[in-house]
Amino acid sequence: MTDRTLPSVTLGRTGPETGVQGLGCMGMSFGYGPADAEQSRAALERALELGVTLYDTADAYGAGENERFLAPFFKAHRDEVVVATKFALSIPPDDPGKRIIRNDAPYIRQSVEDSLRRLGVDVIDLYYMHRRDVDIPLEDTVGVMADLVREGKVKHLGLSEVTAAELRAAHAVHPIAALQSEWSLFSRDIEAQVVPAARELGVGLVPYSPLGRGFLTGAFTDAAKELTADDFRRSQPRFTGDNAAANAALLEPVRQVAEAHGATPGQVALAWAHQRAAVHGLTVVPIPGTRRAERVTENAGAAHLVLTGEELALLEPIAGRVAGDRYADMTFTSAGREG
Repeated sequence: MTDRTLPSVTLGRTGPETGVQGLGCMGMSFGYGPADAEQSRAALERALELGVTLYDTADAYGAGENERFLAPFFKAHRDEVVVATKFALSIPPDDPGKRIIRNDAPYIRQSVEDSLRRLGVDVIDLYYMHRRDVDIPLEDTVGVMADLVREGKVKHLGLSEVTAAELRAAHAVHPIAALQSEWSLFSRDIEAQVVPAARELGVGLVPYSPLGRGFLTGAFTDAAKELTADDFRRSQPRFTGDNAAANAALLEPVRQVAEAHGATPGQVALAWAHQRAAVHGLTVVPIPGTRRAERVTENAGAAHLVLTGEELALLEPIAGRVAGDRYADMTFTSAGREG
């Protein structure tokens, strides 16, 4: 597919202007096994050349290492990029499967200062609550986040993996520009309640893992057998054993559509995600993650690929047939709390 420059959109009703596709940067420092820093830097530069302006990170990715890695790139291109990071989630280095969530005011205030310092910026363009701590009133958490906007430390607010009711409650305290949740051909649970709420409120959707953490591209078929020991996908139920084998068989229609367009399966998966904007009537900016410039080019090309109604119908049943949950513990997701 073509490597034309990406068009821009406004992220939701109140958010920043960004390229219609962003870049998930987690894998450059964390989660997907060893990374090559030089290749990752080349991927960042190639993304910007193609019109990718939204760069997504979090303080949890490598205990701040991902933010530190991105800082020189942001410094060199500060006026051209939208810096998005997150607070609330800690992952112990000695137990990568464990999640510690905090939404209390002192923690948020310390987190934003730490992220500003590591990123080397004066203000964070889009600041997300990474996960919901159900023991802290959401209104209190968003109230502190709103204070950060008033204080000039943050420009726009985002949430990740919240329910429709939580999104409405948060938006009543302060406008929410973006909601980041998993959304792909393999993961469509947010369409039932969360997506309609986002459309109603004018909140942009930022789908993470729109390539199913690489599974939709055919990059691997069984995480336990093919990925390194430090790759967290080995702990996700749908990517190992019988589940992985069953899910690999679901990719055949993706390959068929790709062949018809002279595209790759990954481009078809991303094109599907981009077309959710028209289907659901809201802004959608997927953030596929990669560490290679050639994959950035491939992914950006998907924004110009238009799938037909017949092709969309062929892809429609996939999510309902996926074996295994998104995470071993779904309580950290909107689906785990949605009534």
